[in-house]
Amino acid sequence: MYKYILLFASLFIVTSAFAEDKCIAYKTKPIVKIDKPDWVKKVGQPLRMMDLYHGNVVATLVDEYDIIVNIDELPNHEGFCVGIKDINAFIGYSDFLVKVDMRHKLDSCSYKTVLEHEGEHIHAYLSVIDDFQNDLKDSVFSAANSIMPIFVKTESDISTAIDDLNSKLQMHPDLILVKQKISAAEELRNAKIDEENKQYEKLQKCSNG
Repeated sequence: MYKYILLFASLFIVTSAFAEDKCIAYKTKPIVKIDKPDWVKKVGQPLRMMDLYHGNVVATLVDEYDIIVNIDELPNHEGFCVGIKDINAFIGYSDFLVKVDMRHKLDSCSYKTVLEHEGEHIHAYLSVIDDFQNDLKDSVFSAANSIMPIFVKTESDISTAIDDLNSKLQMHPDLILVKQKISAAEELRNAKIDEENKQYEKLQKCSNG
């Protein structure tokens, strides 16, 4: 039984490798296009009290990949090779929810001051994404270019192969690394804004209203 399992596993590995070899000739260099989504800002005042001098920004990151594939039928109806042709990616922030302490009356001096400060944080998020555009494109390209076409036996398996390509792309180390770098840059830029504490002096000049 033990020998049988080893033999079966070996055959599976050889068969899988042979199937992938069939698709090497159909590998193409992908074209990558990256766009940023339009974004909107919403403002709310939670019932629970917050830091009086700081608001809070909840940023929603969009990270979507539209994969266009090549589907090549092998000779003698052996199957199909499904590979990445182009990638249209949307990477960026789609909306920001700004939370302001409820003790700041709507449209008051202090309310506007806190909003202005949180607007600096929004700008920080957006500027980091702008700064990383080339890195994002290079990372998406290197990831996509490293993924070999997938061999499938029947047409009904093509959609599953496309899902596998998408999964391999999003889990690729190059993409994970660039997103980690973006997150670190955002954290540093936002920390710098809070260290400057510009809003404190402005809030002191505001009336209690």
